[in-house]
Amino acid sequence: MGPPERNEAAPYYFTYIDRITSDNIVGQLETQLEETVAFLRGISEEKSLHRYAPEKWTIRQVLNHINDSERAFLFRAFWFARSFESPLPSFDQNVCAGAARADEFSWASHVEEFRGIRLATLAFFRNLPAEAWMRTGIASGNSFTIRALAYILAGHVAHHRAILEERYL
Repeated sequence: MGPPERNEAAPYYFTYIDRITSDNIVGQLETQLEETVAFLRGISEEKSLHRYAPEKWTIRQVLNHINDSERAFLFRAFWFARSFESPLPSFDQNVCAGAARADEFSWASHVEEFRGIRLATLAFFRNLPAEAWMRTGIASGNSFTIRALAYILAGHVAHHRAILEERYL
């Protein structure tokens, strides 16, 4: 299928999309699940409460953000795939992070949550009819194809994993 064209999402989202070079996005999402869970399990409960600067998120809050974002982007893909035409609202990551209270829940529970959400993501994309990949919709005032959303999902995880490796660990 190949990566999305530049007109399939707003320019900002190519920060994530461009991190993924595979033409097989479902295969990439599968591989990323295994690799990411192994990486996350290597972080201790104690270390998961670390933040690299006073006003930055803890590692738990970062993973909670990854999980919430995956849910939001997957919902967008579902909405567009099922031919709903209503535009979807914006997703405010800071509102989400504040309401989640991620540091109150164990690191292990966040890792397992990532695993479960990604398995649901994979089930959705594995069963997506071929013609649905290029369906479009509006979210946050931007047009997206479902293909772009799949690449955004994988690229978003890659982006935040790199931040965890470079700034937190």
